[in-house]
Amino acid sequence: MKHLVIVESPSKCKTIGKYLGSNYKVVSSKGHIRDLATTGKYGLGIDIEDDFKPNYIPIKGKKKFITELKKDVKDSDMVYLATDPDREGEAISWHLKEALDIKDNKYKRAIFNEITKDKIVAAINNPIDINDFLVKSQETRRMLDRIIGFRLSKLIQSKTDGKSAGRVQSVALKLIVDREREIKDFIPEEYWSIKAVFPDFEALLYAYNNKDLKIESEGEVKEILSKLSNAFKIEEVTQKTKAKKSKFPFITSSLQQEAFNKLNFSAKKTMSLAQKLYEGIDIGKETVGLITYMRTDSIRLSDEFIKNTYTFITNKFGKEYIGHAKETKKKENVQDAHEGIRPTNISRTPEEMKEYLTNDEYKLYKFIYIRALASLMSDAKALATTIKLDNNNYQFKATGSVLTFDGYLKVYSEYEDNEDKILPPLENYNSKVLLSKEIIHEQHFTKPASRYTEARLIKEMEQLGIGRPSTYAKTIDILKTRDYVEIVEKKFIPTEIGVEITDKLQEFFSDIINVEYTANMENDLDLIAEGSKDWLSIAKEFYNIFEPNVKLAFDEMPKREPKPTGEDCPECQNPLVIRKGKYGFFTACSNYPDCKYIKKEIKKDNHICPCPKCDGQIVEKKTKRGKVFYGCNNYPKCDYALWDKPTKEQCPQCSSLLVEKKDLFKCHNCDYERSK
Repeated sequence: MKHLVIVESPSKCKTIGKYLGSNYKVVSSKGHIRDLATTGKYGLGIDIEDDFKPNYIPIKGKKKFITELKKDVKDSDMVYLATDPDREGEAISWHLKEALDIKDNKYKRAIFNEITKDKIVAAINNPIDINDFLVKSQETRRMLDRIIGFRLSKLIQSKTDGKSAGRVQSVALKLIVDREREIKDFIPEEYWSIKAVFPDFEALLYAYNNKDLKIESEGEVKEILSKLSNAFKIEEVTQKTKAKKSKFPFITSSLQQEAFNKLNFSAKKTMSLAQKLYEGIDIGKETVGLITYMRTDSIRLSDEFIKNTYTFITNKFGKEYIGHAKETKKKENVQDAHEGIRPTNISRTPEEMKEYLTNDEYKLYKFIYIRALASLMSDAKALATTIKLDNNNYQFKATGSVLTFDGYLKVYSEYEDNEDKILPPLENYNSKVLLSKEIIHEQHFTKPASRYTEARLIKEMEQLGIGRPSTYAKTIDILKTRDYVEIVEKKFIPTEIGVEITDKLQEFFSDIINVEYTANMENDLDLIAEGSKDWLSIAKEFYNIFEPNVKLAFDEMPKREPKPTGEDCPECQNPLVIRKGKYGFFTACSNYPDCKYIKKEIKKDNHICPCPKCDGQIVEKKTKRGKVFYGCNNYPKCDYALWDKPTKEQCPQCSSLLVEKKDLFKCHNCDYERSK
């Protein structure tokens, strides 16, 4: 009996194939095999009039692959669709079933949260059916994103210098633009602080006659200082044991935030590394996934993992270090489809795995491992001390703490921000009066909210319910690649184009491109996934609001005028302007189409070689989707272009340019090639 198992990623095939044996053939779909067509009204691939009927076609380059998969299906007795355990994975399984024409009695859905032998075998032995509600939720998301993305991007491209707009990316960009305006409009307020300096500590003035005190001018400072002596009466010394709570295990968003703050990894890099750790690492005689699925918003941990980890903690640190699993009370918008991110086996310590991992993989695995371990350890305990002092009815306060039991900090201290100050022992305060060494004052000004870093933006998006944790990295990457933001000292600053697009969208789409609407849409998609809301009614309600606004914007949104360069056209003496073309910005005559003059602008450091077709230069360019290619800078007069990077050397057989491959030079026009 032959069984076929279809997973998403090619790297999983080898690992899972070893676990299942010779009766199973494991193949990869390499992600989605179908997507919406770009035909029909507005190129949406959706028949709006026919109840939003989608038109799915094979993704470019996958027709032959689909044919091969169909043959595998035909040769198999049972097909296990083992794509990722989330809505996207559920949708990929559904597309595979439909595109490969798999009958209901010949398929099963296999779900696993970690790539280990026992979990894979258990998933195959306990299969389920495709969850239609999850599929419909993902399908609705895809259609809404297509409608908004295509319609708004077309509008933005025709009216501004921007390249795209989207349901989530445009709201994220608005957050960045709004924050920048807050910073520019912020008016600093002056305030002052007064400290008393003692041999072992400092105390801050906080009240007068036991009422909170705010010092707003230097004059107030001088008046207060004139009333103070160097003798401070001890009013109160209190000590209280406080618990320092152990951490939650990572979810997708917290992993991205903390990896940025503690490891200096971008969200994109973090997710790429986590994907490798999840899919499988060769560790000597076996290949195994080291962490559980990394796209999750649940902090739940399996009973088996908790039990094994408690044993590990007891053996390594002692029973007093055992904590409690975090409560998993379901929050709004939390799918809780599977566990938090954790190591698949607590016995595979970072130190033991280090030799099998790259440096960055090791750093991330260690962080995930320690975080999950710490989440099941006891709280740390500290003795918090507060000293209150009085000087002529002005109250000063000093606070500090001493760690009395390290608890989870036994393993997590290197990742913990600790600014606790240690105060001297209580016996040093037998005297009722302390003499200060000096009293100092300092001027301050209030500061605006900080610009967003990747971590702060992800945290804000999560708190506001914008998008999903699995999409944050992609959203941020789009903002970068579209040149809507600049990064200065790890902080986002909107570009002129980013501000322009935000303002244009707010003028015509403020009822849709906003935090509240986007968060409500995410909630509606969750309700579709639960089967408690109808997808079609949501799609219709959205479209009936959105489309009239798009048509109005196409009619009334002013088109940005080309920027003059200050030069005149050498052919007709009209001003030269900067225009946006298919491959970026260029300088041309403002009298177009009567005058078609285009200025040749060659960046010396961008020259690769002379164009073999004209007198221009081959330079590096990018397509609309950001893919690099090489073409003549005389475009559109010269259309010479190629995908591979050319050398300056010509082919001895046909005189075309040779291009670079991995270990050889090859002619892009004929069969000539030679090793490097």
